[in-house]
Amino acid sequence: MAATDMAATLADARRSHELQAWQDACEEFELADGRSPLEIDDLEAWAESAHILGRGPEACRLLERAYRMRADAGEVGGAIRCAFWLHEALTMRGEFGHAGGWLARAARLARAGPGCAQEGYLLLPEAERQMARDPGTAFGTAARALELAVRCGDRDLAVAATHLQGLARIRQERVEDGLALLDEAMLAVTTGETSPRVTGWVYCDVIAACGELQELRRAREWTTALDVWMASRPQFVGGYSGICLIHRSELMRLLGDWPKAALQARTACERLTQGFAEMLAGAAYYQLGEVNRLRGDWPAAEDAYRRAGHFGCDAQPGLALLRLAQDSPEPAVSGVRRALAEAATRPARGKLLPAYVEIMLAAGEPGAAGEAVTELAAIARAYDRPAMWARTEYARAAAGLAGGDSAAALTSARLAWRLWRELDVPYEAARSRVLVALACRGLGDEDSAAGEFEAALRGFAELGAAPDRARTEALAGAGPDGPAAVRPADGVRSRAGEPPAGLTAREREVLRLVAAGGTNQTIARQLVLSEKTVARHLSNIFRKLGVGSRTAAAAYAFEHGLTRPPPGR
Repeated sequence: MAATDMAATLADARRSHELQAWQDACEEFELADGRSPLEIDDLEAWAESAHILGRGPEACRLLERAYRMRADAGEVGGAIRCAFWLHEALTMRGEFGHAGGWLARAARLARAGPGCAQEGYLLLPEAERQMARDPGTAFGTAARALELAVRCGDRDLAVAATHLQGLARIRQERVEDGLALLDEAMLAVTTGETSPRVTGWVYCDVIAACGELQELRRAREWTTALDVWMASRPQFVGGYSGICLIHRSELMRLLGDWPKAALQARTACERLTQGFAEMLAGAAYYQLGEVNRLRGDWPAAEDAYRRAGHFGCDAQPGLALLRLAQDSPEPAVSGVRRALAEAATRPARGKLLPAYVEIMLAAGEPGAAGEAVTELAAIARAYDRPAMWARTEYARAAAGLAGGDSAAALTSARLAWRLWRELDVPYEAARSRVLVALACRGLGDEDSAAGEFEAALRGFAELGAAPDRARTEALAGAGPDGPAAVRPADGVRSRAGEPPAGLTAREREVLRLVAAGGTNQTIARQLVLSEKTVARHLSNIFRKLGVGSRTAAAAYAFEHGLTRPPPGR
C-alpha cells in the first residue's frame, strides 16, 4: 500500500470512529495496521470499536497491545485505563482470573510511579465487588473515584463513579438518594458527555436497577432516551446492546407490547451467545420464556427456561408458574421455595413473593401465603414504588379471597387495578380485574362481577394472553362471546330468588367446575382458594344435594342447568 493510500485509509478509520461507525472503523484500522503498526491513540480507538461491537477476543488483544505501549512510554494513566477496559471485556467473557490479573498489574504500575488521578479506574471494580456485602463501603470507594475524576477532569470516570454511588445508595435502601444520583449520571449520558462504552455501561445498569426496583416510569423514560441514542448508531450491535435488550424486553412485556418484547429477547439471545457476554444470555432466554408462557406457548416457554438454566440463569419464578399452569403444583412449590430461599436482597425477594403467594394458595397453604404477603408489604414500604404496592395489594386480595374475606379483598384488588392502570401495565391490570370480579361475586354482586370479568377478558384478548383468557372464561361461565352472551337454562332456580338445593353462589361455582372435570387443585387455582376451602365447599354440596360422589354431583348439575352461570351474569 502506498504511503498516500495508507494515510487515506487511516484518515477514513479515524473519521469512522469519530462518527461512531464502529464496524467500518474496525475494518479500516485493521487494514492500516496490516501495513504499519498503529500509534497508541489509533490502537485504542480500534479497541474501543471492537469492544462496542462485541468482538471480545479482538478487543482484548488490542487493549493488551495498547497497555504495553502506554506502560513502555511511561504513560501510567493511559495504561490504567487500558487495564480497566481489559478487565471489563474479560469479565464479560467470564474470564475472571485474567480480568483480576490485569487490574493487579495496573495497580503495581501505579504504585511504582508518582501516582495519577486515573487510578480512580482501579476503584470502580472494587466498588462493584463491595456492592453486595457492604454498600456503604462501596459508596465511599466510588466517592474516592469521583474525587480523582474531578482532579484529572475525566468525565467518563466521574459519570461511572456517580452511577455506582447511586446503586450503592439503593442497596442501602436510600432509594430516593440513589435514584437522584442515577438521574444525574443519565443526564450526562443523554447529553453526550461520555464515551460510548461508558454510555452503554451506565444505560444498562440504570435500566437494570429500575427493573429490580420495579421503577417503571423511570425505566420507560430512560428506555425512550436509549432508543434515540441507539437509532443514531446503527452499528452498535454488540454485547452492551444485547444486555440492554434484556431489560428492554422485560419492560416491553410489562407495558403489553409482547411481540416487541419477544423480538428483543430473541435478538439478545442471538447477540449474547456469540462468544461475548454468554453469561448474560440466560437472562435473555428467561425473558423469552416469560413471553411464551403468558401467550400459552408452553413448549416454547419450557425450552427457553431450559436454555436460561444452561447459561446459569435461575428460571424462577417463571418455571414454577408454568408448572402451576400445567397442573403440577408440587414442582411449582419446590421451585419457588428454593428460589426464595436463595434470594439475597429484598428487591429480589420482592419479585419472587407475588408468584410464591399465588402458588402457595393453589397448593392449599394459606398460612405461608399470608406470611409472604406480610413480607411483601414490608418491602413495598421500604422502597415505596407504585409497582411494588400494586403487587402487594394484588397478593393481599388473592389471600383475602382464599380466606373468604371478599370485602377486604375487593378493596385491595381495586387498589391494585388502579395502580397498574396508572402505570400502563395492561396484563397485571386485567388480572386485578379478575380478582375484583371474584370479590364482587363473593359479596353477591353478580352484575358488577360480570362487568369486571368482561373487561378482564377484553384485556387478555388484546394481549394474546390465551391461558388467562381461558381461565377467566371458565370463572365467568362464559363462552367465546363473553359473559354477557351467556344466559342460564330455564328452571335453574326452584323459586324466584332461591338457588336450587339451597346452594350458595360460591357452591354453585365449585359445582360448575366439578361438572367440567376440575380437580380440587384446579378449582382452587381458578377460584383463588385453598384446596381445603374447595374440599369444604364440596362437602357442603354433597350434603345439600344428597349425593356421595363427584360424578353424582356433576349429573345433578347437568340435569338442573347448573353448568351455566346464574341469572344476571
